[in-house]
Amino acid sequence: MAAVAVMVMAGCASTSAPTEQMAVSRVAVSNAMGAGGAEFAPVQYKSATDKLTAAERAMADEDYELALKLAEQAEVDAKLAAEMARSAKAQRAADALQDDIRVLRQEIDRQSK
Repeated sequence: MAAVAVMVMAGCASTSAPTEQMAVSRVAVSNAMGAGGAEFAPVQYKSATDKLTAAERAMADEDYELALKLAEQAEVDAKLAAEMARSAKAQRAADALQDDIRVLRQEIDRQSK
């Protein structure tokens, strides 16, 4: 009987609302948007926002296990989108720097002739 009570209590504990994970996921999606995820990693960003929306629906339906799973996936997708956006921006800056160097070299070559 005690074992059954422990299992029931454990089952109840695992189905509590994942409010902390939801908040973390919302912040991750917001950070991805701020990093340019919608522009530079649109597939990953959309996946994150779609999963967060689905997690919010699951929360409203009190399906906390599904909400937790979706919120965790949304967080991962959002972090990926943010990193991909940062990487794309860094690559763009490096390309611009290479162009500037090329122009300076051409100017030096022109002046030395």
